[in-house]
Amino acid sequence: MKENLIKEYAKEIHAPFEDSLTGLFNHGIFQILLREEVKRAQRYGDPFTLAFINIDSFSLYNKLNGSAIGDQALQAVTKFIRENLRTPDVAARYSGDEFAVILPKSSVCSAYTALERIRTAVGTYTQGKLTLSTGLASFPSEASDKEGLIQRAQEALLQAKIRGKNRVCFLKEEKEQIDSEQKFKILIVDDDPRNVKLLEAVMAPFHHEIFKAYNGEDALSLIKKIEIDLVLLDIMMPHMDGYEVCRRLKRNEATRQIPIIMVTALDDTKARVEGIEAGADDFITKPPNKIELLARINSLLKVNRLNKKMISIENILISMANTIESKDTYTQGHTQRVSDLAVALGKKMDLSVIETDALRLSGILHDVGKIGVPEEILNKPGPLNPDEWQVIKRHPAEAYRICLPLKKTLGPALEAIRHHHEKIDGSGYPDGIKGEEISILARILAVVDIFDALDTDRPYRKGMTRDETFKILCKEANDGKLDKSIVVHLMDMLGHKTTEF
Repeated sequence: MKENLIKEYAKEIHAPFEDSLTGLFNHGIFQILLREEVKRAQRYGDPFTLAFINIDSFSLYNKLNGSAIGDQALQAVTKFIRENLRTPDVAARYSGDEFAVILPKSSVCSAYTALERIRTAVGTYTQGKLTLSTGLASFPSEASDKEGLIQRAQEALLQAKIRGKNRVCFLKEEKEQIDSEQKFKILIVDDDPRNVKLLEAVMAPFHHEIFKAYNGEDALSLIKKIEIDLVLLDIMMPHMDGYEVCRRLKRNEATRQIPIIMVTALDDTKARVEGIEAGADDFITKPPNKIELLARINSLLKVNRLNKKMISIENILISMANTIESKDTYTQGHTQRVSDLAVALGKKMDLSVIETDALRLSGILHDVGKIGVPEEILNKPGPLNPDEWQVIKRHPAEAYRICLPLKKTLGPALEAIRHHHEKIDGSGYPDGIKGEEISILARILAVVDIFDALDTDRPYRKGMTRDETFKILCKEANDGKLDKSIVVHLMDMLGHKTTEF
């Protein structure tokens, strides 16, 4: 059947049915073969899956490497498509950097496996220089005709792009609609009332709570009063443009997590770069494509919801840390002091924003593992015996275990929590690692933790003077237990001079 259709096409069109560069079927014959596959599926009841494969950022790749290298890349992708498909499958070059594949008698799940093999093979072969995004849709479960199936697969491809590229996506009908418990507060900011009405109409089916502002000042004022979940922000507004509104929101700790989509008539690189620098989370050009806009909104709302959950869990852990600290009358305020001093030291050492935030969290949470330590040990007015010392030494590993569910949120802070009692010479605990195996964050936390412990009153002694404290820190550094450079930075930050080094 396929061969007959191909011959008829070539005879009728008086042109080749193959793409000259890749050797795959061209767009025209693909449309005919897809139409016939729909008919076959309707006649015999066999499902099939349609896939669209797009090379991520291919125009930029072409621009950087030249069209000849770009053509070689297209041929390489073609090679991996051919190698990972079955004989009945049909592959075509749909457009410049996009391919289409028809997989007869395949469900979305089985098709996913084949397309994932193609994606992985291309990424491995090019060492990540080229990646693929793929959208899948199944007939007849997701569409009743050819056009509907193409649209559905293209929507899935768009989802793959929005979720970060380099992935295979298919839409789940049951998750497309946001249910009644997932309504959000969305703010539309645009000086043109017609644009506001258009965006409001697009979102009407989801029954979100829509707020409107017609200038930047009113938008900022409204956000102070209402907990907004997402902002659709115009760029070109009088007095205060969208860039400035975005910058102010992202600089404010209370509002920096609010997702911002810039909706603009400016479709040039300069405008997007300025938006990125202002902190925008996404862009869409006027007039917006309804499907694309909803996909981008839903994607960012899910991220926002997840962030709120993570912040809530983080706050619970911090509350737990404060509760544990209240058990120990001699260390109240210790975790906050360690956190503040570690952040200040990290900034002095020119660490990144991510690293200094990790120091903030690890400083607060590093002793949360003491939840299992009896109060009589924490408040013992004298040296600990060996058994009691072993109980205390378990707290870093226990803190790590407690915080592990927040791995994605805590990031590098998690390692600092576990290793803040490790020593450069390997004599620390719980893992006995040494040298560069100990992260810079853990080494900073170790120095600051010891400093605060020596500087404040404890059950078995009064707080030491600064001279005594730094004398001990310098000795520990000279003995190869603490990072000497960090001790020096701490002394310099606190204005302490020493001759110990």
